[in-house]
Amino acid sequence: MSTDNKVDFMAIGDIVIDAFITLQDAEVHCNIDNENCMLSMRFGDKIPYRDVTVIPAVGNAPNASVSAARLGLNSALMTHVGNDGFGKECIEALTGNKVSTDFVTIEEGKTTNYHYVLSFQAERTILIKHEDYTYGLKKQVGNSVPTWVYFSSVGEHSMDYHADIAAWVKENGIKMAFQPGTFQISLGTEKLKDVYAATEVFFCNVEEAQKILDTDSREVKELMRGIHVFGPKIVCVTDGPDGAYAYDSYHDEYWFHPIYPDPQPPIERTGAGDSFSSTFTVALGLGKSVKEALSWGPINSMNVVQHIGAQEGLLTRDQLEEFLKNAPEDYRPKKI
Repeated sequence: MSTDNKVDFMAIGDIVIDAFITLQDAEVHCNIDNENCMLSMRFGDKIPYRDVTVIPAVGNAPNASVSAARLGLNSALMTHVGNDGFGKECIEALTGNKVSTDFVTIEEGKTTNYHYVLSFQAERTILIKHEDYTYGLKKQVGNSVPTWVYFSSVGEHSMDYHADIAAWVKENGIKMAFQPGTFQISLGTEKLKDVYAATEVFFCNVEEAQKILDTDSREVKELMRGIHVFGPKIVCVTDGPDGAYAYDSYHDEYWFHPIYPDPQPPIERTGAGDSFSSTFTVALGLGKSVKEALSWGPINSMNVVQHIGAQEGLLTRDQLEEFLKNAPEDYRPKKI
C-alpha cells in the first residue's frame, strides 16, 4: 500500500464501537482506602438504565488519531475491522473526523470489536472482547513513513506485530509514542523490550507504572526513572486529578503539571488519558518542548470529560490555545 499524502501522525491499535449504558440503579463498594471498588447491581433482576449512547470508531489509537486531526495534523489510523456493518460505520466515522483510512484492513469472516461501557457516577466499567485479527505490518503500511507513530492497545495474538513495529520505526527514523494497553502491560518489559527501546515518549498512569515495574512505590520520579531504563526518552506518568508528570532525559529534567480546572463536575471520564497522551505527542510533533506539551495535554482532557465518549470533546488547536491563554495563573509546569 502507498499513499500520496505525507502522514504526520499514524496511530496504530484496535478500533471498537462503544455502547455507553448510563446506569441509574447501582452501588459502588470500596475498601477502607477507597480502592478495589466493585460495581454492584441486583442479581437475577431487571435493572433499569437511564439511556444508551453508541459511539463508533473509538479505542486508544482511534481516539488519538481523531485528536491529532482536530489539532491540525495529517492523521491516519492503522487498524482492523470486520467485514460487517459495524466496520463500515467505523470507517465512515473516521473519514468524518478527517482521519485517513488508507491503512484500515477489512477482514473477511471477522467481526468488528464491540464493547459495552457501564457508566455510573462519572466512572465507567467496560465489558470488552477483542477479535483475533491477522496483524501484518508490511502489508498494511506499504511504503509509508510517517513522522510520528502512536502505538497502543492491540489484541493478544500480536507478538510478531510488536517486533515488526519496533524494527520499522527504528529503521526509518520514525518517532514513536507508546501508550500500552492492559494486555501490553501484562506481557512485561522483557517480551516488549524492542518496543520500549524504540519509544520516544511513553505514557501510563501511576498504577500502570507500578505494575510495569512490579513495585508498591508511588514516588513518581522513581517510577519515571524506572521506565526510562527500558529505553523511552521521555516518560509521562499521569495521576488523575493530582496532575501529570514528565521526565525529559534529553535535558535530565523532571516536570509536574496540575490539571486544568473543570468548569463543572465531569460527566464521564472515558478517553481522558488518551486525550492527554495524544495531545502531548502532537505538541512535540509541532516543535513544542516537554514542559509546553505538559500544558497542552490537560486542557484536552478537561474538555473530553465534559462529554460522553472519548472524542466529542476533543478540541481544535485554536480552541486549545484559547483555553491556554485564559488559564489560571497557577496553571503552569513546575520543575521537580
